[in-house]
Amino acid sequence: MDIETARQLALSLPGTVELDHFGRPSFRFNNKIFATLWPGQNRMMVKLTPIDQDVFHSFDPAVFYPVPNKWGLKGATFVELSIVRRDMLEDALNLAYGLLK
Repeated sequence: MDIETARQLALSLPGTVELDHFGRPSFRFNNKIFATLWPGQNRMMVKLTPIDQDVFHSFDPAVFYPVPNKWGLKGATFVELSIVRRDMLEDALNLAYGLLK
């Protein structure tokens, strides 16, 4: 998975717009962020519930892991794009997006 493919997956969700968020591309629905790209690290952050974060992390902790701060405790989850399966990223993005509906 590369940055551009991850971008296109996020933007494929209805009503999603891409805006800057402190120098990083963010993906928003109803003006709320559900994901951000970290191009320099080739990863994406998706906002999940803590329970969903735990499920993804249990699947593969090298691919899905909490952001190392208070946001991580609230479900902010890093996804390593170089090793994530496309279907898993799609599932995570759909869950994050769905939380804003």
